Amino acid sequence: MPIHVAVVPAVIAPWNVELSESQHTLILYALTVGLMAFVAGFIRAGVTIREVGARYRTAVLARQGVLSSASVAYVAILIEFHRGYDLVGDAWVPNIGAVNTFALRYAEWTVSVPLIAVEVLAVCALAGVTMRRTRILAMACGFLMVFCGFIGAIIIGGGEDLFQLRIWGAFSALFWVLTNVILWRAATSSARSLTPEAGLLLRNAVLLLLAGWAVYPLVYSIPTFAWGGVWTTAMQVGLTIADLLLKLAFAGVIHRVAKLRTAEDVRAGDDVHPEAIWISSVKQSDAGAPREVYLADERMVHRRRAQPPLSEAVPMTTYPDSDDQ
Repeated sequence: MPIHVAVVPAVIAPWNVELSESQHTLILYALTVGLMAFVAGFIRAGVTIREVGARYRTAVLARQGVLSSASVAYVAILIEFHRGYDLVGDAWVPNIGAVNTFALRYAEWTVSVPLIAVEVLAVCALAGVTMRRTRILAMACGFLMVFCGFIGAIIIGGGEDLFQLRIWGAFSALFWVLTNVILWRAATSSARSLTPEAGLLLRNAVLLLLAGWAVYPLVYSIPTFAWGGVWTTAMQVGLTIADLLLKLAFAGVIHRVAKLRTAEDVRAGDDVHPEAIWISSVKQSDAGAPREVYLADERMVHRRRAQPPLSEAVPMTTYPDSDDQ
């Protein structure tokens, strides 16, 4: 009589384990808080967009893109979390839809990580071809960092193939390092040409970003050595905290750098701003409006021309009515 031996996978995906009532509630709480925080951050980003000059407006627009995509993603994650688990007795048992509570995170990171790179570079002292090349390279490496992790954690082996987790995790880590190097070099080289306060704040912002990004590979590696309801809860809560750190706290520091750089341009006479710039109740620059509008080449004053009276305007051509033809 043949003996059938059940094959136990070397790894159990975090979405394939049961959750207790308290673990389920804690994850639900974290996801809900994350959603509300991202919505509030998106509203604030829209209200404060004109606190920075047009030169650094790209940073605020990228921030709005990050927060809007995070808000949409967390709505979808909450829906899938509700649908992906069935209450059986006193335990929440995952069904086939539970994987989406993690897969949707990768979809959101695919959008937000390249935008975060844009957000950093928008306040750096790069310009022209150098800025465009650095931005494209950073966005490409950020995208590949997320996509390789998605392939290894979700697609190949359903998150339960240890070899695929490790090999694709290594590819993701490679692009993670490249993205970090690109952004750190851009920030440190830019800091030398800024005021001490703005340069230090820019370096601190990038350090905060790199520290936050370090959480994701750590969470990615958890299923390679541990699994269970406690670890699934730790992954979900940890990823939510990391998202809040990078999309709100980090974005707030970048916004402050943009305001400082705007004030620097106003004080140097390189740009104007319609209102005074204040940071923590300290005035950084006064409001200013241009007295003249200069043309790019000759720097001649472009004076306003008065519109001629209606009686002197060129009369419109009249056509006979259809009844007179």
